[in-house]
Amino acid sequence: MGLFSRRTDGAATNGHNSTPVPKSHGRDRTRTKREPFDVDSGHLNRRPSFGQWLKFTWLDILTMAAMGAVGLGVYEAKPAPSRSFPVTFQDGEIVYPEFAYPLRHEIVPIWAAALMAALIPIFIILCMQVRIRSFWDANNAILGLLYSLIAAAVFQVFVKWLIGGLRPHFLSVCDPDPALISLGGSGFRNVMFQRNVCRGNVDKIDDSLESMPSGHSTAAWAGFFYLYLYLNAKLKVFSNYHPAFWKLIAIYAPLLGATLITGALTIDEFHNWYDCLAGAIIGTVFALSAYRMLYASVWDFRFNHIPLTRHTPFSYGAGAAGAGGFESAVFTRRAGWGYEEAYGGAPFDAAHGLRGQATGFNTGAGPHGVESRNHDVEHNAGFAPTNGVTGGYTNGTTHSHGAPVGEPAPAAASDGRYHPRRSIERKAVPI
Repeated sequence: MGLFSRRTDGAATNGHNSTPVPKSHGRDRTRTKREPFDVDSGHLNRRPSFGQWLKFTWLDILTMAAMGAVGLGVYEAKPAPSRSFPVTFQDGEIVYPEFAYPLRHEIVPIWAAALMAALIPIFIILCMQVRIRSFWDANNAILGLLYSLIAAAVFQVFVKWLIGGLRPHFLSVCDPDPALISLGGSGFRNVMFQRNVCRGNVDKIDDSLESMPSGHSTAAWAGFFYLYLYLNAKLKVFSNYHPAFWKLIAIYAPLLGATLITGALTIDEFHNWYDCLAGAIIGTVFALSAYRMLYASVWDFRFNHIPLTRHTPFSYGAGAAGAGGFESAVFTRRAGWGYEEAYGGAPFDAAHGLRGQATGFNTGAGPHGVESRNHDVEHNAGFAPTNGVTGGYTNGTTHSHGAPVGEPAPAAASDGRYHPRRSIERKAVPI
């Protein structure tokens, strides 16, 4: 079965055409014919052709390329501000020893931090597709990751270029000329100097004047915090059931990686702690923003696994049509997750709690002239039991669950709640 093909449960194909093939080794096999992506079908969780995909994403690709070029140009530009700094007091004591650390090699080079922040999340997202098997989920996840990384990088290089700051090894790189220092500078008691007193390498001096924010931290948190959000949504760690402990470890492993990359910058003295904090905030903000652009929610476990499409709005809790077939776009298979739902949102979500008249579903307290529909969970969600019969209002012929009047309703669970069934045909237990 292909990486992004959809799973079918038994005879329920959810719109897929299946044709039998000859028996092999005594077992029946079914070949699933993938239906083409069609916006009007209402089932959007299908792989499009390359032309369809390019039609939806070409503007994003062009924008990302343009922003990448802008970011690279600003990164290569000379520092904009002309900074003043003190060197020593009159007795020779260094004014700011926190800028006098020796220049050392980076523990994690910037190119390595950027590659890890991009390639590790992409690798994990693709590995998750072995079980999720959704083209649009992989597409949205990777696009959102690129949104986060590129936008955060451009944001931080502009701040670095226009504001910047002194790196902890600035004075070592600057190597002030004692003769020029003895002539005095400017400001109060002439203790402030500019880079014209420096004798060091010009490129290293330029770099040491652009400390804030940290590019390492920005990239690490833009990539790994995004991965944290993705794993939380797909594993349903903070949702409506008690997950296994390993899932908590799995979602926080990316944050540990981001923290280690960020912390290493204070060990090799390439950044001040506040540079790292600023970079982490920038990366986190863009990760949150990018994830929310591509998925229906960030923290709401009922919807944060559902990829958004550019052509069809997602109707929160408005049923399978609103979810577009993405109800099963999760990795976990616990507590009913990972199987097609009869209605949108989380498994066991109270149908009448989120569905309004604007979505076309009846959510009233009673029929009031509106007839219930056989086997229509969404339409009948707002109906309450009546006539002493469990199962909803009647229209004089049938109950809302479809059983004729006078016949008992389907048996409800003893606790009166919804219960998971590993089938596309889920049934609502009467309230």
